[in-house]
Formats: sequence, C-alpha cells, structure tokens
Amino acid sequence: MDDTQRFSYGLKFENAFLRERGKAFESLFARIMAHAFPGDFRPVHPYGPKGDLKCDGFRASDGTVFQCYAPDAMRLRPLLIKIDEDFSGARAHWQAQMRRWEFVHNDARGLPAEAIRKLNALGPANPGIVFAVCGEAELRAIAMSLALHQLEDIFGAVPSGRALERLDFQALQPILLAIQRQEPDAEPSMVAPSAEKLERNALSVDAAGLLRQGRRREQLVEAFFAGWPDPALGEEIAQAFRARYRALKSVGLSPDDIFGELQAFAGGMNGEPARQGAVLAVLSYFFERCDIFEDKIGADTK
Repeated sequence: MDDTQRFSYGLKFENAFLRERGKAFESLFARIMAHAFPGDFRPVHPYGPKGDLKCDGFRASDGTVFQCYAPDAMRLRPLLIKIDEDFSGARAHWQAQMRRWEFVHNDARGLPAEAIRKLNALGPANPGIVFAVCGEAELRAIAMSLALHQLEDIFGAVPSGRALERLDFQALQPILLAIQRQEPDAEPSMVAPSAEKLERNALSVDAAGLLRQGRRREQLVEAFFAGWPDPALGEEIAQAFRARYRALKSVGLSPDDIFGELQAFAGGMNGEPARQGAVLAVLSYFFERCDIFEDKIGADTK
C-alpha cells in the first residue's frame, strides 16, 4: 500500500467514523474487527426475544465482549445509563465467558470525565474482568493495520500512486465538464456539525497528504485548461469552486468536512481509481491556486 492509498483510506475511515450512527456504526466496527481478527472475532446480531445479550461482538481469544454506542449526539446522562445497563447485562448473560469488556463509542472527542470515572470504578468492583474503551484513535489503528485487499473490501477501491502517474486527459475531461455543469451558488447539502467538531482549524494528515499526492499530476490539469478551445473554462470552474467553498465554510464546516464535500463536488471519490485520481489532481490544482481553502489561517479566499 503506497502513500496515496494510505491517505485515501485514512480519510475514508475518518468520514465513516464521523458519519455512521447506531446500527450502521456497529456494522462498520464489526467489518473492521472481522478482518483484523479472522476466526477470532465473532459479530453478534440480535435474535429472538433476548436480542444480542448485550454484546455487539465477541473475541474468543481473550473473552472480550464488545458493546457499541453510537448515538446521533453524545449526552452524559444517557451515556452513563448505557454503560451501567450494558455491562450489567453482559455480565449476567456471559458470566465466566466474559474476561474482558470493551466499550466502543463514536465520539471523536473522547468520553467525558464522568464516564471515564464510572468505567474506572467498574474494575475494582469486578475483579477478574479487564475494562477497555475503543474510540476513533483505537479503531483507526486497527483499521489502518489491515492489508490493502481488506481495506478495499470495507471502503472500496482507491487510486494508487501508479494510477496517478497513468492519469490522462481522458480521465480528466468528464470530471471537469461535470464541475462546469454545477450551479456556482448551490447550497451545501449537509447540516453544520456540532461546535465541538469545529475545534480543528487545519486539514488532517490524510487530507493534506492526498493533496500532496494530487500535485504529482496537477500539471496535467493545467495543460488541459491551456489546450481547451474555450479559454474561459478554467476561470468558470475556479469560480464554481470558490463559490462552493465559501458556501461550505459559511455553515461552519470543519476543514476535513469541506474537503470531503469538495471531493463530491469535483466528481466524487467513488468508481474507478483512475477517475478518483483525476478528482485529486483537480482538487490539488485549485488548492494551489488558492481557489479553495485559505493561503494561511485567517486569510480570505480570492
């Protein structure tokens, strides 16, 4: 797996972790764990009147019962109740089979102090059971340790560095034309995230890495515009990018959320890897021109 693929999968993981809720998050977690611990991790699905016996997955090698909690918004009182109910239920159902209990959550900020204190208190009260928490950092480490074919199975194919090197006008042309057809003043199609998610003021390592990888072929985009019969095409698309960026920023999206929306605006990071590579080249081109994102923190876009 090369850097382009690693950055791509890192960003795909982040987007999925922040986007998925409830059963969808449980499914994401189970797919990652099944690849990471084949034959050892066993996903658990609710069945019959007893449901899932307070277990969203079981790892036989160390007797771990996993419990996922991924609400639309993390609130302290429901969180504390959830921890109490799920652990008590798991202990009653799994008894001696449960030697370890891991609480898996979807809050990128981490758990509040009161929840950590409650989890810490469960240890002395339940000798013989190990307690653990799995959040974004822990699940990312597991996901990014997977082999390329496993990541492809979970998140789909992504472009490689070699795919970027093979990028040609044929791959770029439909994407540029698709951007040209967009309405420049279209409103973003997503609700602004919570204030806590806006604390980050810079692109993540993965997003920045993808832009760096896209620079390997941004000269192809420049040559494309130079050779296009209509000399105004480049500025028309640049204006569309500027308008979309300002609209996304105006609703308070984080840099990585904006980056993801601009990927979709440029044609989306789905389909053939060559097509995705073209999207990266286009984004890198307009990023370097300062049509999207600021030249420095606090500066205005052109």
